Amino acid sequence: MAQMMRAIEISEAGGPDVLKPCQRPVPEPAHDQVVIKVAWAGVNRPDALQRAGLYAPPPTASDLPGLEASGEVVAVGTGVTDLAVGDLVCALLPGGGYAEYVATPAAHCLGVPDGMGLREAACLPETYFTVWSNVFKRGGLKAGERFLVHGGSSGIGTTAIQLAHAFGARVFATAGSDEKCAACVELGAERAINYRDDDFVAAMRAEGGANVILDMVGGDYIPRNFKALADDGRLVQIAFLGGPKVEVNFAPLMTRRLTMTGSTLRPQSDLAKAEIAQELRDTVWPMLSAGTIGPVMDQEFPLKEAAAAHTRMESSGHIGKIVLKVAS
Repeated sequence: MAQMMRAIEISEAGGPDVLKPCQRPVPEPAHDQVVIKVAWAGVNRPDALQRAGLYAPPPTASDLPGLEASGEVVAVGTGVTDLAVGDLVCALLPGGGYAEYVATPAAHCLGVPDGMGLREAACLPETYFTVWSNVFKRGGLKAGERFLVHGGSSGIGTTAIQLAHAFGARVFATAGSDEKCAACVELGAERAINYRDDDFVAAMRAEGGANVILDMVGGDYIPRNFKALADDGRLVQIAFLGGPKVEVNFAPLMTRRLTMTGSTLRPQSDLAKAEIAQELRDTVWPMLSAGTIGPVMDQEFPLKEAAAAHTRMESSGHIGKIVLKVAS
């Protein structure tokens, strides 16, 4: 391996223009880690939050953005037995994906599904780890239940629709245009609600209420989500694009036996993430290899144009995943 690598760093907190090309030392694998030569890196909302100074990386993580990538294992640390140099993987990262090389725990790596290229595989870890751990583990979604996901055309949304549908749930989604709504239905949503024209609360109450809601909006959606839930329903919060503070009447949590929970992925322990990876490997990866489900691709950018990729993501015009091409 080379000693130095190309990367994109956050020069200061701010907008997309603070993402700057730089040279950094190539990382070395710690115990139980591997180093991946990155082919493609996924672009995610937490990257933009970190860039804006609102989501600091864990103390031991790289300060470079990037929480998922695909590529070839080029170095293996002590204690690693399940991966070898030359293996092609996609991986959940603690940070550092916007670079030619990245180190990550070996237990957070997953093989590239059969028939899938590295470009598509780079889109899997962050969204599939997030959806699996929140919708199925925290939310406890079961076959036959009604599931509502907000932001259905996002990377998280397109993944959640497909997984929930594949496991037998009745799927509903919200999105901000007729085009996005049509994409949600094509992926398996029974109905997609254009939130600019229709009230998702009324739509879900007409269906008997949602058993599980996955929300990344927050703000004034929180009390509306309570109303959209069925009795004994579960609200799972994974972001607050509309803000984390709002006045809420919590009485329905008791009178209707509602549950509100949520999580962020990055601060969780390496062991917790390894457990999620194993569950995905056993349960979801066969579906990806069979082509039953798969990533929805929006647009790709070269690594040096990471700022343009962030602009595209924050415009909310995308449907599915945005990726950076790292390998030259």
